[in-house]
Amino acid sequence: MTSPYERLFVRKMPNCLDDLVNEGAAAGVVEPPNVGESLALMRAKEVPESKIHLTYTWIGACDTPVQWVKEHQHDYDEVLIWHGNNPEDPDDLGAEIYLDVEGVRHVITTSGSVYLPAGTRHCPLGFTRVDRPFRFSALSLNSEYASDEHNTLAR
Repeated sequence: MTSPYERLFVRKMPNCLDDLVNEGAAAGVVEPPNVGESLALMRAKEVPESKIHLTYTWIGACDTPVQWVKEHQHDYDEVLIWHGNNPEDPDDLGAEIYLDVEGVRHVITTSGSVYLPAGTRHCPLGFTRVDRPFRFSALSLNSEYASDEHNTLAR
């Protein structure tokens, strides 16, 4: 007997790089070699009832600075999340990353997150160095990922 809630599960995370219009080829940026596959943890394409778009990516080691995501903004709120892989010290990111918010540079060396209200210009996002792999997620409080110059949503 199949559960009536099975439709709400994502059991195999599909690649979602084509959704992410502010990085890689869609943004005219070379995808850094230390960025793993972009996977969809939750989005309307797999779960039509979903009102969020949540990605999951492993970031690998690098010892030279690289930019990953170009500056953009959204018509919805977004939370960016980064967390290290040290179970003895969950605050230990094992990397130094940077993120601009409205043109102000923020340097990040611990696990954490940032809440970006709708309309907030953010990025570039990149890595100064990555000593150990860490996980990165973007939670869009919208059923699909879209941004100012790539908006596919009806306004």
